[in-house]
Amino acid sequence: MESWLQAALAAVMNALALPEVGLGAVFLVSLVSATLLPLGSEPAVFALVKLDPTMFWPTVLVATLGNTAGGAISWWMGYGAELAYEKATHHSADHRALRWLQRFGPKACLLAWLPVVGDPLCAVAGWLRLPFWPCVAYMAVGKFLRYVTMTAGLLWFFPGRFTP
Repeated sequence: MESWLQAALAAVMNALALPEVGLGAVFLVSLVSATLLPLGSEPAVFALVKLDPTMFWPTVLVATLGNTAGGAISWWMGYGAELAYEKATHHSADHRALRWLQRFGPKACLLAWLPVVGDPLCAVAGWLRLPFWPCVAYMAVGKFLRYVTMTAGLLWFFPGRFTP
């Protein structure tokens, strides 16, 4: 690997190192992980809470905010992709899965927390032009419940405070 690339990667990793930038890093990792990029935010959330258990609720809320913002970005990407598709083909897509999602409407975004299908679900909601703010609200509820459940569960399995 090029030395400049290694140095740049090391600088980014040092800048995001916990706990120096804690909540900012959790927000950024949560935002990126909610897009179609393959990244998980749970380790960052758990690491910060494990370092300072009093940060449970602020960390969960910041992670929820970042993850929901990433879901909203995916919604807008899907919306833009659908507009481009219609412009290029002069008709809209019609598939059984899309009809299923249209039937449930924004409530389907409650499942945005699911692994593998959750992030594309937000983009498909945008593709279908489901109402933006209700979709974001359902995304936020699902993601919040996931972070609370996963972080509390991990703390139950791995009790105590981490001291480096």
